[in-house]
Amino acid sequence: MAKETAKEGTEKQAKAPKAPKKEHVQQKLQLTEVPKGAVAPMPKGYTVRLAAAYREKVQPALMKDFSLSSPMACPKMTKIVINIGVSEAKENVQAIDLAKEDLMLISGQAPQIRKAKKSISNFKLREGMPIGVRVTLRGARMYEFFDRFVSLSVPRIRDFQGFDPRFFDGRGNLNIGLKEHHIFPEVNMEKSPKARGMNITFVTTAGDDTKGKALLEYLGMPFRKPEAKK
Repeated sequence: MAKETAKEGTEKQAKAPKAPKKEHVQQKLQLTEVPKGAVAPMPKGYTVRLAAAYREKVQPALMKDFSLSSPMACPKMTKIVINIGVSEAKENVQAIDLAKEDLMLISGQAPQIRKAKKSISNFKLREGMPIGVRVTLRGARMYEFFDRFVSLSVPRIRDFQGFDPRFFDGRGNLNIGLKEHHIFPEVNMEKSPKARGMNITFVTTAGDDTKGKALLEYLGMPFRKPEAKK
């Protein structure tokens, strides 16, 4: 009897699958696990429409307007920074998660949570408390956002007559303040009913406002026309 049970035990051990090595398990996890909030990369061979338009049309036009001899001297957009302040996060921590989700949908990239650098008792603010979210877009995602912003979001602004050229900072960078983020079609009104203000900064290599304005105008940014003198 003892021999039979021993034989059955050896047969079960032979049939049982071998446990994978630790190295193989770790490699498999690295391939399958995706960080929370991560955004898939751009498809291989995908061409951004606005980036192609800059190379083919905008760059030659700027070189002609400002008598530039080299394309390297031509002003270009380097990044777009989007900030959303969440003041109610002091009382409701879930507000910061909602703002983060909205900004991720708007930009197509996982945002960074911004925390208070110092405590202010009058505002009931403590150091390290989350107070906003920010995202910095470069390359293909920058041009994609700019294209969607100008084509889809700006026409949804109420009583819009163009952005004021005085929003430039003197070095060719444009700062725009929006009263509500509902102008972006990606935002779900049911999940995010409260309108949030946001600041968008378009950073360029222009060096002055004249070149910066010309660059963004050629890319499609609508600016307010100066009033005709009577």
